[in-house]
Amino acid sequence: MSDPEPCRMKHTEDPEEQRDLMEESEESEELSEVEEEHHVQPGGKPLSRSKTKKTFLKKRRAKKSTTCTQCGKSFTRKQSLDRHMRIHTGEKPFSCDQCGKSFTIKHDLDVHMRVHTGEKPFTCNQCGNSFSQSSNLNVHMRIHTGEKPFSCDQCGKSFTIKHVLDVHMRVHTEEKPFTCNQCGNSFSQLAHLNVHMRIHTGEKPFSCDQCGKSFSHSSSLNVHMMIHTGEKPHVCHQCGKSFTRSETIKEHMRVHTGEKPLSCNQCGKTFLYASNLKTHLAVHMKEKPHSCSVCGKSFSLQIYLQRHQRVHTGVREYMCFECEKTFTTANSLKLHQRIHTGEKPYNCSHCDKRFSQSSNLKSHERIHTGEKPHMCDQCGKSFSIKTHLKLHLKIHTVEKQHHLSLKSNRTARKHLEGEDGENASDPQPAE
Repeated sequence: MSDPEPCRMKHTEDPEEQRDLMEESEESEELSEVEEEHHVQPGGKPLSRSKTKKTFLKKRRAKKSTTCTQCGKSFTRKQSLDRHMRIHTGEKPFSCDQCGKSFTIKHDLDVHMRVHTGEKPFTCNQCGNSFSQSSNLNVHMRIHTGEKPFSCDQCGKSFTIKHVLDVHMRVHTEEKPFTCNQCGNSFSQLAHLNVHMRIHTGEKPFSCDQCGKSFSHSSSLNVHMMIHTGEKPHVCHQCGKSFTRSETIKEHMRVHTGEKPLSCNQCGKTFLYASNLKTHLAVHMKEKPHSCSVCGKSFSLQIYLQRHQRVHTGVREYMCFECEKTFTTANSLKLHQRIHTGEKPYNCSHCDKRFSQSSNLKSHERIHTGEKPHMCDQCGKSFSIKTHLKLHLKIHTVEKQHHLSLKSNRTARKHLEGEDGENASDPQPAE
């Protein structure tokens, strides 16, 4: 009689069956360890094998049933695991009957439906603003509490929302992940790209309900609306003048400081506004395509031609209501009106003397600096004011005229003397 065949693990081609056998083996090993642990505890009453096994299997299988086999994440309830598994399977069983959008859990669908119903059940007890989600209300409350829990580790700036911090970090990393497929310009935020695309599409979705004018930015519409409301919230603390935009008051403040940050790369002349620099650059252009039909004089810009034509037409459409004096340009009238108002917005940084025109301030400050930028090309003498140079040049003009006059007189005298000599040398006619 042959010896009995040793016990072997049953071989099977079914992977599910193999997994079950392996798990049974693992359970057996773990159970042995647990039994040993319970029986060696000093002073403790050992549990029966059947009770130990029952308790162990209950705990192990409960743990197994709430652990994701894909990522290892564990849950306290099987329903939570089932819901989690939809992340891996991509299943979205809950669909909106309004727009067809699908969701993995019913709660998300319920929240989404508020988009269609307009329901906002979460209200701020500080300002009364309402929100469709409690999480949005929680974020909003940080406006009132001043809480900014998300800080930049580069510059220390803090934010109420983590997403805003993530976007801010691109300032330091210079990351611009959103690229325009029309011109190649890149942006750090998707919203900025979407706004930029309106340049290419010509879309202007924001319309004024007063005049119908449309804008590509909501901020542009808000500024435009101030034309109708007359609102000018930005006030200059120097002269009290009001403006609709913060950028405009910043530019205006240069009137008081005398700052001219924009300079011409051809001659070095400085300007307050970019538009003025752009206009000035035409001076250096050799091409002058705009010609006056009356006198033939040419200009580099159409606006210069229009201004010039008033010389011929005599049109002076801008009138001062104080003295009824008329002017050809609005700027000339504006400067003139300062005579009546006494306004002198330009003050000297050296002696506090004030002026009604920036050009007068600039000329005055040369007294302090000693600058004399206007040089005579005849004798090299320099002047701080251009009009002084013009007066000086008349000296050379008179000298030149006098020199030409003397030269002319000498030439005439020589000519006369020559004629006399010729007459003296002629033979006398015979009698």
